[in-house]
Amino acid sequence: MAASPVPPPVSSNPALVTTPRMSEGARILNTFIAPSKTFTDLRRSAAWWGPWLLISVFSIAFMATVSKQVTFEQASKNQIEHSTKRAEQFDKLPPDQQQKQLQLSAKIFGFFAYGSPLLIPFYFLIATVAVWATFKVGAGADTTFGQAYAIMMYASLPGIIGAILGIISLFAGVNPEGFDINNPVGTNIAYYLDPETTGKFIRAFSSTFDVLSIWTVILISIGYACTSKVKRSTAITIVAAWFILFKLIGAALASLS
Repeated sequence: MAASPVPPPVSSNPALVTTPRMSEGARILNTFIAPSKTFTDLRRSAAWWGPWLLISVFSIAFMATVSKQVTFEQASKNQIEHSTKRAEQFDKLPPDQQQKQLQLSAKIFGFFAYGSPLLIPFYFLIATVAVWATFKVGAGADTTFGQAYAIMMYASLPGIIGAILGIISLFAGVNPEGFDINNPVGTNIAYYLDPETTGKFIRAFSSTFDVLSIWTVILISIGYACTSKVKRSTAITIVAAWFILFKLIGAALASLS
């Protein structure tokens, strides 16, 4: 009687156990529904082109909608009015100089709007260096810089929800003169505060309590926890501290304008 075939032995070494390769589409989807799977897969490949492409597309789409529904000149004028010092200087200019300044500001808006695919990697590079260095020095994380950069990219994907909501609100009939390009949708407390009666520091810092930003902070924390031996609670503390510091600096600068 022939002997039954013997199954191959299962290795107990985790390094020899292979996990299924995750596609870029699956990574992006899991960032929203099962982030640990996406960030764990970064240990296999730290590719970040997928989220960069999505963020760039939605960023351009949002800014193109602003150009159509509000215009960059009006958005620039709104920004000037939000700053007491700039508004006073602008009002002192003759009409032709005011128009030239608005036209120049509109061109700058357009540069940053349509050049976002090139600018986004640079912005994320700065943020990644600060956070990654803190994890390496302060928590002994073994996350590589490439993985840290990919974490920042994937964790920023909730921003496309903000872009979608912004596009919807713009087409729904937003008031061009009341449009604030720095806070276009009501995902944070600052959006609902009256700029005329609320202090600039309070209003700027209130934007800290933003659903999408907090989501991103949590995702970055999960990313570091999944790619290193850092506890998730420690990761959240580090990322949240950097986020709050950034918002405090921004609020302080806003109060001086």
